[in-house]
Amino acid sequence: MPLIEDCHVISGQAHLPARINELLESAPITRAVVLRERLNVEFPVLSDRLSRLYGGNKNFSDWLNQLVIQSLHLALARPDDLWALDTQRASQPNWHLQGSLGYCAYTDKFAGNLSGVRQRISHLQELGVTYLHLLPFLKPGTPPNDGGFAVASYDEVDPALGNNQDLQTLTKELRAAGISLCSDFVLNHVSHEHKWALKARAGDAHYQSYFHWAKTSEEVAEQEKSLIQIFPNTAPGNFTFIPEVKAWAWTTFYPYQWDLNYTQPDVFAEMSQSLLQLANLGVEAFRLDSTGFLWKRAGTNCMNQPEVHWILQALRCITNIAAPGVLLKAEAIMPTQDLPPYFGLGDTKGAECHVAYHSSLMSASWVALAEENTQIIQDVLSHTPALPDGCAWMTYVRCHDDIGWNVLRPEMDARGADQRARLLHASQFFAGKVSGSYAQGAAFQASDPTVVHGNNGMAAALVGLTSAQTPAEQAAAKSRLVMMQALSLFVGGLPLIYMGDEWGQGNTSAQEIAQRQGPDGRELHRPMFDEHGFANRHDASKIQGQIYAALRAFIQAKKQNSSLSATHPLSVFNTGTSTVLGLKRGGNVLGLFNFSGQPQTLSPKPAITQNCMTNGTDLISGKAIDLQGLQLAPYSAIWLKK
Repeated sequence: MPLIEDCHVISGQAHLPARINELLESAPITRAVVLRERLNVEFPVLSDRLSRLYGGNKNFSDWLNQLVIQSLHLALARPDDLWALDTQRASQPNWHLQGSLGYCAYTDKFAGNLSGVRQRISHLQELGVTYLHLLPFLKPGTPPNDGGFAVASYDEVDPALGNNQDLQTLTKELRAAGISLCSDFVLNHVSHEHKWALKARAGDAHYQSYFHWAKTSEEVAEQEKSLIQIFPNTAPGNFTFIPEVKAWAWTTFYPYQWDLNYTQPDVFAEMSQSLLQLANLGVEAFRLDSTGFLWKRAGTNCMNQPEVHWILQALRCITNIAAPGVLLKAEAIMPTQDLPPYFGLGDTKGAECHVAYHSSLMSASWVALAEENTQIIQDVLSHTPALPDGCAWMTYVRCHDDIGWNVLRPEMDARGADQRARLLHASQFFAGKVSGSYAQGAAFQASDPTVVHGNNGMAAALVGLTSAQTPAEQAAAKSRLVMMQALSLFVGGLPLIYMGDEWGQGNTSAQEIAQRQGPDGRELHRPMFDEHGFANRHDASKIQGQIYAALRAFIQAKKQNSSLSATHPLSVFNTGTSTVLGLKRGGNVLGLFNFSGQPQTLSPKPAITQNCMTNGTDLISGKAIDLQGLQLAPYSAIWLKK
């Protein structure tokens, strides 16, 4: 069947190939009707994006039709409760923006295994979590495996954590508790022990085409000229020689992670079907790992190529057909100016990802804390674009990765050629290398002290909680941590809390790190969940209880006030002092965040009250507040509603 017929749209009805019509005619009528409606919208877009990628391939139309048929079979096999959830969410595109709260943890460190996570559901409910991101729980290669990001099978759970039935049981219990499970879905690479890699090693030409190869050392050297180094200390270079193939596999991250070749259409087909199979087990969101690296183009840094967005938009079409209640989240850690295309705002317009990490805000918040100056946050937020309906920024204070400072280069460069030195100061400050620093973090992937490096460490360690020697130091550290979380909650459409940060857990102990395999410095902020600290979360006399209570108060305020929803526009307003960040959400909510270790008084200047309210009710204490002359305690956050 010719491609033009596949893509043709008449009066809002997609002209579907005969094989697809035959499948729908034999399907249960209620689902067939709904699937036709979805195909009317999605099939023309899907055909367009995939024809851009693969239209020149022989038998493209047959391949496309088979892909859609496979997706429809998975849609027809979708459990009834998930089908009903799809229907509900499709009619409410902003369902995930109303008081949502994310929580992120490694399964084994949080609860031992998937069954253990079920025992933590009551804690997640108490905290107000609606979205649980469990870091990689699919079957990985043998260690080292990058914490599970070297996937050996997308179709089965890591045996050390349980099995597919355990996963399905967990997702049902989470869903009953109002919590959506998010799974990592590593799009860019697979483990060298994945069946595709094993077949490629064995000489199977078809599976060798699933990967990128350089046949000579000269070709490797030429490619490396334009590529960045992700792990220059522990995994230098972007290629690994594979003796059985007598060629170098493209390995952007680690030698045991082989980059997938998305010029091969079967790679897209197989990956999309694995995602839908996981969705049918109850996974409601997918963190699409390393999205920026999916397409390679000689002479470029092989990041953010146009084809990346065609791939992601096609994947969104597939999920909109078979599982429209599923969220897609782009793990694209890059400057804010490079992120709009991941929401479908690039040269190729179209629905893409629902959520993306606001890594620039996260990094800027730490710079502001080190400098006690909020100018860099104001720059980042002033340049943050409004998003399409149904899309959201994921905000966070910390996560399982290092803090990367280079996402802030555009904002620094706009301020002057010498401003990047501020990033070096921040990286050294949070590594504890600057006089007066309270942080107990560490440098990541840097041997040269004059180079800006990433930083590792749990949030509590970075704000000085674990180094505090006096009650005053402990109180200041607690305030820093709560203020940073309050900012993330205020800005985020989907704010995220990293395991243990809700009550101030510190770094992984030196003894525990010594027992783990691999030299990855990020293990510093990947501790086992501290049951002793956790047990103190309700004790107001303990620091854990104080942090937990303060954070829960902000979380509940967010949930109870629809005015704080990300559906209302966010703007920056001038507080009259660079140490206090002023934000406005919609027309009647203000957020004030004092990044200074000193009390700050807002003087009654026009700059403070221009275009914003002059008084309101504190959403935490319930007290009436006059903005003019208001004194903010050190490292404090106040949310006001008119």
